[in-house]
Amino acid sequence: MKNRIGFIGLGLIGGSIAKSIKRFFPEYELLAYDTNRDTLSTALKEGVIDLACTSIDEEYSFCSMIFLCAPVQYNTSYLPIIKKFLREDTILTDVGSVKSVIHLEIEKLGMSQNFIGGHPMTGSEKVGFTNATDILLENSYYILSPTPDVSEEKMERYYTLVEHLGSLPLILDYKTHDYVTAAISHLPHIIASSLVNLVKKSDTKEEIMKLIAAGGFKDITRIASSSPVMWQQICSSNGAYISDMLTNYIASLEDIKGCIQDKKDQDLYDFFQNARNYRDSISDSSRGPIKKVYAIYCDILDETGGIATIATILASNNLSLKNIGIVHNREFEEGVLRIEFYLEEAATKAVDLLRKYRYTVYERK
Repeated sequence: MKNRIGFIGLGLIGGSIAKSIKRFFPEYELLAYDTNRDTLSTALKEGVIDLACTSIDEEYSFCSMIFLCAPVQYNTSYLPIIKKFLREDTILTDVGSVKSVIHLEIEKLGMSQNFIGGHPMTGSEKVGFTNATDILLENSYYILSPTPDVSEEKMERYYTLVEHLGSLPLILDYKTHDYVTAAISHLPHIIASSLVNLVKKSDTKEEIMKLIAAGGFKDITRIASSSPVMWQQICSSNGAYISDMLTNYIASLEDIKGCIQDKKDQDLYDFFQNARNYRDSISDSSRGPIKKVYAIYCDILDETGGIATIATILASNNLSLKNIGIVHNREFEEGVLRIEFYLEEAATKAVDLLRKYRYTVYERK
């Protein structure tokens, strides 16, 4: 019998895990349930899944592993249904950004021997299966939060799968996970969204702020385009830790506001210098919850076909573009054309290639 893996929810993360498994283990049989029938149809046509389920039924009783990939609060609602189909050797996992809620429910339902919490620390501002890729997991931390009752054999099996998919497994207890992600994942999304809402509220009647917004503003607010349903549920599920982090953050804003008002030049310098030093000490070797952007900038002449020529040069050398477009506000970056890639290697190769064709290219470090 084939190794069968089941999915409940096939959005960006679930779809990316499924695509990665099919890439590295094409012999595995994948089945999925999703409330969106079009998603299941697309996944079948693309060969990502082998069986589309219209409900969570006995087909799942043959799975060696089941991934819960719905929004955080929906995952817990599926647990009583899934419990009926769990074998003794089945691994049940989730991909949620909050762990406490599901761990407590797992314990309550007596499912601890099967459950290992999972959280791939990767993602995109885009949502849905259509934006899932088989490289989204590569070089990203993948947090595993086992229950005290799960066997070493199950842990080793899951750990090995994560490594084979190109991720970096990291074992944390669920409380530590929620505390850490509140600071480095959840709070940044709230800050990004609040900044966007502030600019929207503060903009001129002619929407000049919106017109010229680029560079640093677009970089730090990109994640505000993420799913509002997902983030509403994350905030509800991890409220205590997020609230604590917000209290600390608001206090730090009050401190810097006081330094600005009182013109404390040395304190202002220290504020930016300390932030710079710590930010520069963070490794770019792997992707965290806010994905690293592999972008280069290029000067081109204002002439017909200029962008098409560059796109042709890159495509003819098998370099896949994620995005390409004109930069209208270059306050924080050089080059009139911004080209974004999926992989760092592609960006590096593109720099050498375009310079060979005598284009002026700027790299973001």
